[in-house]
Amino acid sequence: MNNITIIPLFVIIPLAAAFLTSLVGKFIKRSSETIIFISSLALFAFSLYARFLLNSAAGKIMVYKIGGWMPPFGICMVLDGLSCFMLITVNLIAFFVAVYSLSYMEQYTDKPKFFTLFSLMVCGMNGLIITGDLFNLFVFLEIASIASYALVAFGTEAEELEASFKYAIMGSVASAFIFIGIAFLYSFASTLNMADMARVLSNKQNEWVIPFVGVLFLMGFGLKSALVPFHAWLPDAHPAAPASISAMLSGVLIKTLGVYSLIRIFFNIIGATQGYLAVLMFLGAISMIAGVVLALSQWDFKRLLAYHSISQIGYVILGIGLGTPLGILGGLFHLFNHSVFKSLLFLNSGAVDYATGTRDLKETGGLGKLMPVTAKTNLVASMSIAGIPPFNGFFSKAIIIIACLEKGNFGYAICAVIGSILTLASFMKVQKFAFLGEIKDKFKNIKEVPFTMLFPMVCLAVICIFGGLMLIPSFRFFLDDAVAVILKGTSYASVVLEAAAK
Repeated sequence: MNNITIIPLFVIIPLAAAFLTSLVGKFIKRSSETIIFISSLALFAFSLYARFLLNSAAGKIMVYKIGGWMPPFGICMVLDGLSCFMLITVNLIAFFVAVYSLSYMEQYTDKPKFFTLFSLMVCGMNGLIITGDLFNLFVFLEIASIASYALVAFGTEAEELEASFKYAIMGSVASAFIFIGIAFLYSFASTLNMADMARVLSNKQNEWVIPFVGVLFLMGFGLKSALVPFHAWLPDAHPAAPASISAMLSGVLIKTLGVYSLIRIFFNIIGATQGYLAVLMFLGAISMIAGVVLALSQWDFKRLLAYHSISQIGYVILGIGLGTPLGILGGLFHLFNHSVFKSLLFLNSGAVDYATGTRDLKETGGLGKLMPVTAKTNLVASMSIAGIPPFNGFFSKAIIIIACLEKGNFGYAICAVIGSILTLASFMKVQKFAFLGEIKDKFKNIKEVPFTMLFPMVCLAVICIFGGLMLIPSFRFFLDDAVAVILKGTSYASVVLEAAAK
């Protein structure tokens, strides 16, 4: 296989899986489970292999030209340090969530439909990450979004349908902002290829187009990533969705559709000015504090986690908004860490709901004695999200706080510390009311969840424990190459166009 041809497989595999599942899932028993397991495992393996290939590629960039057409005339797919980092993150979580869903989704009616929509969501995220074309970024964003709207409503109860409707309306507004922004950029630059657009914008003077488009993208992608004050849809969507989909939404979807798109456009296409970065830092700090304060009063396990998603995305955006090498490193590292520990927490909440039939922390208690693996993995994830050493969340939060101090933003550093303290308080409440104390009479006969649900939880907990090792020089390339792409800014365009010309 030609090295470059691995790139379109990230779209082809999940698209083929969705097609096959919808075609044969109802007629051949267990076929949908087999297809989703093989496809998600293949995607994760290919994302690791792509990272290996990228190390030997010239300029650490690979460009696949669809139909052999040269950009900017043809559509191309680009694999670089940042897109490879996101592909590994997305497909790692997607694989574990797919395994978890094999047993968890037994309580729902139509698994083939679920796995079809799941594959389409993964297809949309992978496509958005590797596309080198701004319009196709929007197309893949819509594929992932529409699949996620349907998955939130998968239970078809009143709560799920209401949350899905609210999510769809807010998501459609976000998509409208993004589409209008792309239209303005196209009318100004006369190209949709990202690299070519960055080249044109850097040479073409303007007074109002870029600031106007920047505001549109900030609102659109801010809605997709659930930053305060664009977060209203998330606290309803996460609790309503099946736990495996909550893990995908919080773990990777809001980061791919929101954070990654924001980074790619602001840094590599239109250029990140100090004004944009200041806005990002402010929104990040507000999200950090507002999310965790709202979470403190929650008793619904999944709603509590949903508010923490808003808070933790704040840390990522604050780190990226600093614009310094250390800040961006911390932001990206926290993006990966949050994908792992928040996905694990949602899978834990799904295990508790699966075993007890409730998500209300006031009704549970003593589950640690009956569900020891779930209790221990939940403790690991809780310590990680609170930033307690030696878990992975500590290292990424520490880097972000140090980066704030390095740049002289002492107020933001204090906000980050306060956010961590309040997060710890929130998750101590979860541990106390869910897993400690006396066992309620109605729960005395419950047992640990099936192996296919335990396996992903244990694996993610292991990553939480040893995730800090990614800062060791031997493994730092995974993060450093992604940081380098962001720091290149709009000059990144010439690297892509040169690679495409070869």
